[in-house]
Amino acid sequence: MNALSQKVSMAEKIGYSLGDCSANLVFQMMMIYQTKFYTDVFGLEGAIAGSVMLIARIVDAFVDPTVGILSDRTRTKWGKYRPWVLWTALPFMVFYVLAFYNPGIEDKGLVAVYATISYTLLMTLYSFNNTPYASLGGVMSSDIKERTSITSIRFVAATIAQFVVQGLTLPLVSKFAGESGDKGHGWLCTISLFAVIGFVFLVITFFSSRERITPPANQKTDTKKDIRDVFKDIPWRAMFILTLFLFTTLAMWGSAMNYYFENYVDSGALFAFLDKLGLVATQASDSVGYTILNAFGLIVSSPERAYEAGFGVFNMLGAVVQFFGVIFLSGFLANRFGKKSVFIVCLALTAVFTAFFYFPNETDVETMFVLNFLKSLAYAPTVPLLWAMIADVADHSEYVNHRRATGFVFAGVVFALKAGLGIGGAILGFLLSGFGYVSGAGVAQSESAIHGIVLSSSIIPAITFFIGVIALYFYPITKKYNEEMQAELTERRSKEDY
Repeated sequence: MNALSQKVSMAEKIGYSLGDCSANLVFQMMMIYQTKFYTDVFGLEGAIAGSVMLIARIVDAFVDPTVGILSDRTRTKWGKYRPWVLWTALPFMVFYVLAFYNPGIEDKGLVAVYATISYTLLMTLYSFNNTPYASLGGVMSSDIKERTSITSIRFVAATIAQFVVQGLTLPLVSKFAGESGDKGHGWLCTISLFAVIGFVFLVITFFSSRERITPPANQKTDTKKDIRDVFKDIPWRAMFILTLFLFTTLAMWGSAMNYYFENYVDSGALFAFLDKLGLVATQASDSVGYTILNAFGLIVSSPERAYEAGFGVFNMLGAVVQFFGVIFLSGFLANRFGKKSVFIVCLALTAVFTAFFYFPNETDVETMFVLNFLKSLAYAPTVPLLWAMIADVADHSEYVNHRRATGFVFAGVVFALKAGLGIGGAILGFLLSGFGYVSGAGVAQSESAIHGIVLSSSIIPAITFFIGVIALYFYPITKKYNEEMQAELTERRSKEDY
């Protein structure tokens, strides 16, 4: 089928991983800050913000399959999927900036229109970039261990992006806003910085990666058959449902915790906690540590500024735990117990620790951080396994149907990911409106609104996590099955007439 070795060098794995680092500079921002940006910077009601995200999902229903079909049928000297990573790099990052740019429109109806158009275009470019990127990971190697290694390194890079975006965004926005407190300028500078980095990383990914698995030589183009084969594939259905509910939950919880820290957590208790960490200073210092931390906005001087730094540190803790969990636990557990078993146990534990966020009172900051440590540790092994399992699904489709439709398989799951992202944000927006949340930065909220925020940060996302656990029980590709499948596919691909 092809003569390339299925072994992948470390340099290529790192180069490929930078593409996911780039995507997560966008994805993490949308997951954690998009809803908050719409309600508190654009001043939109929660339900309107949720509607903006749902409208984009309708467009995605047409865009994502189209991207999968187009990328599967692309023929260039660079391969099927690599060129899309390069072609879309610049427009992707341009629309990233525009989605978080406040144009200063006064009329809220026009603001909602601008938000809808910019968000929809960003999601469209996300599909045209990330679906081929994810598909590329599925054709770099058929070796099970190499594939797990590729995804593990990829998600180390993604976790670094998570650390930067979740931990440093609000402090950087505050820093760039300056003494005038111009948050719009702060957001523009922060997003522009991330966009430049993201563009450079995507270019590196294009030049460093290679495609090694190609469709059978005698495979003829048949879009209807590809669609029919994928939709009837049980492993694909299970992964679609898992991805949908997983990212619905991540978007809901990530965004809700932003509101949780600003509106529920006691600012005095959070300030005291930051003081214990050495992040409080009432006057400037010449020390190197102070200079670095202050440059990223992580030094606070009063309880009123504790929210930005406190939420940043909370997120950075989760990212660090996930980073080491991916490195030391994911591959080891998957190779020993199989991806499916590890995912079920770890996701169930994640749901339990998420539910526990309902119980700490507003001053019990230490307990919140402990729960975040435990939740992140439980979730970490699943991070790279999702995409490795989807690559296995693409192989399963080829195994059963003797046809390969990698792009379409990944397009469906990327659609589920983005749908989950939008649905999670929309659910939170509707919940906020239902519980009486008042839009606008610094507005005092009612007890009902705060109770809704707490529920949206604990019990509700725990329930949707468990739906993902249920979906995994219907995923049939066990460790033994996968080994047998890969052995037969390797034999088939070695034949001249396949």
